[in-house]
Amino acid sequence: MMDSFGFDGMDEAEIRTERAKAREMRKTRWWQQKTASGKCYYCLQIVSFQELTMDHLVPLTRGGRSTRDNLVPSCKECNTRKKNMLPLEWEEYLEALKRGL
Repeated sequence: MMDSFGFDGMDEAEIRTERAKAREMRKTRWWQQKTASGKCYYCLQIVSFQELTMDHLVPLTRGGRSTRDNLVPSCKECNTRKKNMLPLEWEEYLEALKRGL
């Protein structure tokens, strides 16, 4: 049973605060520059900048924060598939897909 804490003990209030920070960062020039190329951080596919989502490399539920070094543009497909994986877990997942596992 899941309680009000994430995997790393971050409670729901902290997660809400970090999500609010991320929403504010989406409005900044920094984020506009990050998404201008339309390139997904994970698959390197080019999509329209409107189709890019903001992803936390280290997910909020795993103790990540809404900071510039933890936020990357991601296509919706990669963001959905990554879920709450850490970067190493995501790489392992992609390798498993390549091997057909």
